[in-house]
Amino acid sequence: MNFAADKILSRRAALLGGLCLCCVPTRLRAEAAGGPQPAAMVEVAPGIHVRQGLTEDAAAGNFDAIANLGFIIGRDAAAVIDPGGSLHDGRSLRLAIRARTQLPIRYVVLTHVHPDHIFGAAAFKDDAPTFVGHAELPQQLAARGVFYRDGLEKILGAGEVGDVVVPTMLVAKDKPTELDLGGRGLVLTAHQPAHTVSDLSVLDKQSGILFAGDLLFVGRTPSLDGDLKGWLKELAAMRESGVRQAVPGHGPPLVPMQDAVAPLERYFTVLRDETRAAIAKGTPIEEAATTLALSERSHWAMFDAYNGRNVIEAYRRLEWE
Repeated sequence: MNFAADKILSRRAALLGGLCLCCVPTRLRAEAAGGPQPAAMVEVAPGIHVRQGLTEDAAAGNFDAIANLGFIIGRDAAAVIDPGGSLHDGRSLRLAIRARTQLPIRYVVLTHVHPDHIFGAAAFKDDAPTFVGHAELPQQLAARGVFYRDGLEKILGAGEVGDVVVPTMLVAKDKPTELDLGGRGLVLTAHQPAHTVSDLSVLDKQSGILFAGDLLFVGRTPSLDGDLKGWLKELAAMRESGVRQAVPGHGPPLVPMQDAVAPLERYFTVLRDETRAAIAKGTPIEEAATTLALSERSHWAMFDAYNGRNVIEAYRRLEWE
């Protein structure tokens, strides 16, 4: 790697430490009054409820409620699919669950390591659920968790961020695991490095709906923190899977799978091909970060905040092909 690239990556590591860019504040909202209120949920299918996240970055007034969250109710129990981005966000989700069912919350699934998907987990500790994650998630939390928590507390305020909760049930790659909610099975798949190295998806067998986590971004610019080529492979697999509907990590509560995958494949293909060409020409990484994939700008919200960093991540990996 050339010296300029190394300097940029060092600055990026110092500022973000691998942090998902969903946690870089861009604006403040008015401070919410009072304590948590039940999250506004959409029932996308019988027993499947989704809270749509804000198309924003974490800020003091939004409690990092920027990711899509959900829960699924079976005959005997309920499961949470991502508990939220802060203690407040998790408590809000829990109130929404309790407004709909008093069944035990048996599982809390963490789809990957990023703060907007994990820091609500502490709100569910008193329910004594099984916390479930990718086999790589504990290592990722050990490496990043305290850094994420401390950084997020500076944004949201002391006491607003929950503890780092480590999963007690792990899903290994290439070994899908099924959870039983009573007459309702959830199939969990641990993916190869893509958005992150700890991506987990959840398929509800009853409805055929896939909770894709941040393997799917709809409308909002995706953030690359794993492997670009791996993400393209996962998208191709999702496109060919036969799954018709998905809950993305960011975007509408429910989307057609094909419609969600196609724009991501287009963007990542442009990013891959233009990055390879820049490397071949010897374009410095700092120049590449400001000039590549710009044809995609009009298609994605928050493009300028994310694309340059995606270029840097792609450049770092592709230059060693």
